[in-house]
Amino acid sequence: MTEVILVNEKDEQVGTMEKLQAHIEGRLHRAFSVFIMNDKKQMLLQQRANHKYHSAGLWSNACCSHPVPDENIQDAAIRRVKEELGICVTTVTNIFSFQYKANLENNLTEHELDHVLLAHYNGAPLINEEEVNDWKYFSLAEIKNMLHLHPEQFTVWFKLILPKIEHYFSL
Repeated sequence: MTEVILVNEKDEQVGTMEKLQAHIEGRLHRAFSVFIMNDKKQMLLQQRANHKYHSAGLWSNACCSHPVPDENIQDAAIRRVKEELGICVTTVTNIFSFQYKANLENNLTEHELDHVLLAHYNGAPLINEEEVNDWKYFSLAEIKNMLHLHPEQFTVWFKLILPKIEHYFSL
Protein backbone atom coordinates (compact mmCIF):
# COMPACT_ATOMS: atom_id res chain seq x y z
CA MET A 1 0.00 0.00 0.00
CA THR A 2 1.55 3.27 -1.13
CA GLU A 3 0.69 6.34 0.89
CA VAL A 4 0.78 9.96 -0.24
CA ILE A 5 1.28 13.01 1.93
CA LEU A 6 -1.88 15.06 2.39
CA VAL A 7 -1.15 18.79 2.58
CA ASN A 8 -2.92 22.09 3.04
CA GLU A 9 -2.67 25.10 0.69
CA LYS A 10 0.70 26.03 2.28
CA ASP A 11 2.18 22.58 1.56
CA GLU A 12 2.11 21.70 5.25
CA GLN A 13 1.51 18.03 5.97
CA VAL A 14 -1.93 17.34 7.45
CA GLY A 15 -1.87 13.54 7.21
CA THR A 16 -1.32 10.59 4.89
CA MET A 17 -3.66 8.47 2.81
CA GLU A 18 -3.45 5.45 0.53
CA LYS A 19 -2.66 6.78 -2.97
CA LEU A 20 -5.67 5.42 -4.84
CA GLN A 21 -8.03 6.56 -2.07
CA ALA A 22 -6.59 10.10 -2.27
CA HIS A 23 -7.40 10.10 -6.00
CA ILE A 24 -10.89 8.71 -5.40
CA GLU A 25 -11.64 11.41 -2.80
CA GLY A 26 -9.77 14.17 -4.65
CA ARG A 27 -7.70 15.04 -1.58
CA LEU A 28 -4.90 17.59 -1.93
CA HIS A 29 -1.56 15.80 -1.75
CA ARG A 30 2.12 16.49 -2.41
CA ALA A 31 3.56 15.47 -5.77
CA PHE A 32 6.44 16.26 -8.08
CA SER A 33 7.06 16.47 -11.82
CA VAL A 34 10.62 16.09 -13.12
CA PHE A 35 11.56 17.56 -16.49
CA ILE A 36 14.82 16.33 -18.00
CA MET A 37 16.71 18.34 -20.60
CA ASN A 38 19.74 17.29 -22.64
CA ASP A 39 22.56 19.39 -24.12
CA LYS A 40 20.58 19.82 -27.34
CA LYS A 41 17.82 21.61 -25.37
CA GLN A 42 15.51 18.65 -25.94
CA MET A 43 13.04 17.41 -23.36
CA LEU A 44 12.80 13.76 -22.39
CA LEU A 45 9.18 12.60 -22.51
CA GLN A 46 7.82 9.28 -21.37
CA GLN A 47 4.68 7.48 -22.42
CA ARG A 48 3.02 6.11 -19.31
CA ALA A 49 2.48 2.35 -19.09
CA ASN A 50 -0.84 1.10 -20.44
CA HIS A 51 -1.87 -0.52 -17.16
CA LYS A 52 -1.61 2.64 -15.00
CA TYR A 53 -4.86 3.30 -13.15
CA HIS A 54 -5.05 6.81 -14.58
CA SER A 55 -3.59 8.60 -17.60
CA ALA A 56 -2.43 5.25 -18.99
CA GLY A 57 -0.64 5.40 -22.33
CA LEU A 58 -0.41 9.20 -22.30
CA TRP A 59 2.78 11.17 -22.95
CA SER A 60 4.15 13.25 -20.12
CA ASN A 61 7.31 14.71 -18.63
CA ALA A 62 10.22 12.43 -17.74
CA CYS A 63 8.92 11.43 -14.30
CA CYS A 64 6.06 12.33 -12.02
CA SER A 65 5.21 10.79 -8.69
CA HIS A 66 4.72 11.38 -4.97
CA PRO A 67 7.18 11.45 -2.09
CA VAL A 68 6.47 8.89 0.60
CA PRO A 69 5.96 10.06 4.20
CA ASP A 70 9.16 11.54 5.69
CA GLU A 71 10.85 11.82 2.27
CA ASN A 72 11.85 15.20 0.85
CA ILE A 73 10.97 16.19 -2.71
CA GLN A 74 14.51 16.11 -4.13
CA ASP A 75 15.29 12.66 -2.72
CA ALA A 76 11.94 11.33 -3.95
CA ALA A 77 12.53 12.75 -7.43
CA ILE A 78 16.02 11.26 -7.70
CA ARG A 79 14.70 7.89 -6.45
CA ARG A 80 11.75 7.78 -8.89
CA VAL A 81 13.82 8.87 -11.92
CA LYS A 82 16.10 5.90 -11.17
CA GLU A 83 13.16 3.50 -10.61
CA GLU A 84 11.20 4.54 -13.72
CA LEU A 85 13.93 5.46 -16.20
CA GLY A 86 17.10 3.83 -14.89
CA ILE A 87 18.76 7.26 -14.88
CA CYS A 88 21.04 8.34 -12.05
CA VAL A 89 20.66 12.08 -11.66
CA THR A 90 22.49 13.58 -8.72
CA THR A 91 20.76 16.95 -8.65
CA VAL A 92 17.30 18.21 -9.39
CA THR A 93 16.49 21.91 -9.27
CA ASN A 94 13.16 22.94 -7.81
CA ILE A 95 11.78 25.54 -10.25
CA PHE A 96 8.38 26.25 -8.73
CA SER A 97 5.32 24.58 -7.26
CA PHE A 98 1.64 25.01 -8.04
CA GLN A 99 -1.69 23.51 -7.16
CA TYR A 100 -4.18 22.03 -9.59
CA LYS A 101 -7.30 19.91 -9.55
CA ALA A 102 -8.45 17.88 -12.55
CA ASN A 103 -11.04 15.20 -13.16
CA LEU A 104 -9.55 12.06 -14.68
CA GLU A 105 -11.01 8.89 -16.14
CA ASN A 106 -12.40 6.19 -13.83
CA ASN A 107 -14.07 8.85 -11.62
CA LEU A 108 -10.70 9.85 -10.18
CA THR A 109 -9.55 13.35 -9.29
CA GLU A 110 -5.97 14.55 -9.40
CA HIS A 111 -5.64 17.26 -6.73
CA GLU A 112 -1.99 18.00 -6.24
CA LEU A 113 0.43 20.52 -4.89
CA ASP A 114 3.00 19.73 -7.56
CA HIS A 115 6.69 20.59 -7.21
CA VAL A 116 8.24 21.07 -10.65
CA LEU A 117 11.90 20.08 -10.90
CA LEU A 118 14.50 20.27 -13.64
CA ALA A 119 17.35 17.82 -14.23
CA HIS A 120 19.96 17.31 -16.93
CA TYR A 121 20.81 14.07 -18.72
CA ASN A 122 22.17 13.19 -22.17
CA GLY A 123 21.89 9.44 -22.47
CA ALA A 124 19.20 6.92 -23.22
CA PRO A 125 17.11 5.72 -20.30
CA LEU A 126 16.74 2.07 -19.35
CA ILE A 127 12.97 2.13 -18.81
CA ASN A 128 11.05 0.13 -16.25
CA GLU A 129 8.26 -1.37 -18.37
CA GLU A 130 5.97 -1.51 -15.32
CA GLU A 131 6.00 2.31 -15.38
CA VAL A 132 6.85 3.39 -18.93
CA ASN A 133 5.79 2.22 -22.42
CA ASP A 134 8.12 4.41 -24.46
CA TRP A 135 10.36 7.46 -24.32
CA LYS A 136 11.95 10.00 -26.64
CA TYR A 137 13.77 13.32 -26.58
CA PHE A 138 11.81 16.07 -28.36
CA SER A 139 12.52 19.69 -29.18
CA LEU A 140 10.16 22.29 -27.77
CA ALA A 141 8.82 22.98 -31.30
CA GLU A 142 8.07 19.27 -31.79
CA ILE A 143 6.26 19.07 -28.45
CA LYS A 144 4.17 22.16 -29.16
CA ASN A 145 3.21 20.78 -32.56
CA MET A 146 2.22 17.41 -31.06
CA LEU A 147 0.18 19.15 -28.36
CA HIS A 148 -1.58 21.25 -30.99
CA LEU A 149 -2.42 18.24 -33.17
CA HIS A 150 -3.17 15.68 -30.44
CA PRO A 151 -3.70 17.24 -26.98
CA GLU A 152 -5.61 14.15 -25.87
CA GLN A 153 -2.36 12.16 -26.01
CA PHE A 154 -0.80 14.11 -23.09
CA THR A 155 -1.36 14.14 -19.34
CA VAL A 156 -3.31 17.00 -17.84
CA TRP A 157 -0.42 18.13 -15.62
CA PHE A 158 2.04 18.19 -18.53
CA LYS A 159 -0.26 20.53 -20.46
CA LEU A 160 -0.49 22.82 -17.40
CA ILE A 161 3.25 22.90 -16.67
CA LEU A 162 4.73 23.22 -20.17
CA PRO A 163 3.83 26.90 -20.73
CA LYS A 164 5.40 27.75 -17.35
CA ILE A 165 8.74 26.09 -18.10
CA GLU A 166 9.23 26.29 -21.84
CA HIS A 167 11.72 29.17 -21.51
CA TYR A 168 14.14 26.76 -19.79
CA PHE A 169 14.27 24.74 -23.01
CA SER A 170 14.75 27.70 -25.32
CA LEU A 171 17.61 29.53 -23.57
